[in-house]
Amino acid sequence: MLRLKNQYNFMRPIQMVDLIAQYQSIKEAVNASVLQTIESGAFINGPAVQNFKASLESYLDVKHVIPCANGTDALQIALMALGLQPGDEVIVPAFTYVATAEVIALLRLKPIMVDVDPNTFNITAAIVKAALSPKTKAVVPVHLFGQSVDMQPLIELSEKHGFYLVEDNAQAIGADYIFDNGRRQKTGTLGHVGCTSFYPSKNLGAFGDGGALFTNDTDLAATLKKIASHGQSKRYYHDCIGVNSRLDSVQAAILDIKLKKLDHYAQARQSLANYYYQNLADITALTLPKVQPNSTHVYHQFTLKVSGGQRDALQQFLKEQGVPSMIYYPVPLQAQKAFLGLGNTLGLELPVTEQLCKEVLSLPMHTEMAADQSQYICDTIRAFFG
Repeated sequence: MLRLKNQYNFMRPIQMVDLIAQYQSIKEAVNASVLQTIESGAFINGPAVQNFKASLESYLDVKHVIPCANGTDALQIALMALGLQPGDEVIVPAFTYVATAEVIALLRLKPIMVDVDPNTFNITAAIVKAALSPKTKAVVPVHLFGQSVDMQPLIELSEKHGFYLVEDNAQAIGADYIFDNGRRQKTGTLGHVGCTSFYPSKNLGAFGDGGALFTNDTDLAATLKKIASHGQSKRYYHDCIGVNSRLDSVQAAILDIKLKKLDHYAQARQSLANYYYQNLADITALTLPKVQPNSTHVYHQFTLKVSGGQRDALQQFLKEQGVPSMIYYPVPLQAQKAFLGLGNTLGLELPVTEQLCKEVLSLPMHTEMAADQSQYICDTIRAFFG
């Protein structure tokens, strides 16, 4: 292995996400925009926020974008705006980040955790249908790792049974969902309300924190905007209990620049993913990500499955050779201490989720990967399996 390693002379270490290299490619534009924003003195809800809001509405082809402070706030604000009552049930995948279910419990709603499809890692309409009850008021489809949940049958199920769809689009902004008739629509704009995060490592990431909500419902947009600003429709007039959740102007200025490059970033991620597919497909112990036919994939993560109980050993081997990797997620939500005792009977036995947590491993995935780095990653994985 040392001989293999010595064949490479990297300019920089391999990173899971190389934010510094990405910044260098847009440094001049970012620095100028940030300086202009600072010199304007409009730090909160200033022109930079309004410009970004308009740019994102245009990109997503959605009527309303409501910027906020982070992705978790976006999920909370969305659920608050729907008028749900304590004890109402919200169906959520157990294989996702904690924030998706955390806000449900925080609002004294009941998270009903369900299993996911073993190939796409996403929930399906069939899984949701089996979990429906008279108390089901909302479903949170998470577009995990960069591709859309199969939304058309889920939308039809929502219309039939009268529950809300709150999309968690934190990992798939820029992805297209393709309806059976060929019509395309951006993820996050398919349900009643969509939520996203601008955490720095996201496909569209700020240089701090940030988030946003999306909707085509004008009345709902007004409620979302009101809740995000202390429940006020105009200053010092508070119509409902709200929160204080704002995207600051400096982050908006940065995001507006990065939004213009989002499709280019997606192409770079897809190119790296294709390289992984081409060079790892014949390793029988690995199951590479499956792309569902009704979605494009923007590869927030490239998450494969490692069979035979070899996942942890492979991760350790990669670490020793200078290749980072991550496990998203090591513990299913229904097994987290925070959710024990919530009476979620559907979350006790979720075999797919439990197996995924033992097998998944995410490889480095970002827009600035050098060719020799991606080759080294694949050669190192191949060396492990001999």
